[in-house]
Amino acid sequence: MPSSVAYVHLAPGAVPPALHAKPFRAIVIAEQSVAPDWQSQVSAWLVRAGCLYMMAWGTDCTLWDDSVDMANLEMFGFADIPDDQFVMTTWHENEPISEMFWFAKNAAFHPTIELKQVLIVHIAQHPAKESLLRAYDEA
Repeated sequence: MPSSVAYVHLAPGAVPPALHAKPFRAIVIAEQSVAPDWQSQVSAWLVRAGCLYMMAWGTDCTLWDDSVDMANLEMFGFADIPDDQFVMTTWHENEPISEMFWFAKNAAFHPTIELKQVLIVHIAQHPAKESLLRAYDEA
């Protein structure tokens, strides 16, 4: 089970901050559609920062799943990806956020690396740190 949870708010188009905890699980909560080039930038940021399991929920969550998969492939020049750097991805369309958070806490395990850190990446105009951390805690 994860030992720590962090929250990052990203307004669409914003430059993602530096991340220092790796490896980690990321939960992308998208409240709105974003430009494809920015989505690619954020996906590459997650992969470079050490995300090894990404779960997407919300608007266009299937596109986030594909984007992170592509960023992982691009990082290795579309060649074989080492097992310890392969990013697992899932999307949680048409599920309550509580079920996705439960999945993140109880079922999202990487096959070769233990992931104790969780990063909630909230893509929205306005932050909702307290309510999302509380919902994660309660799942």
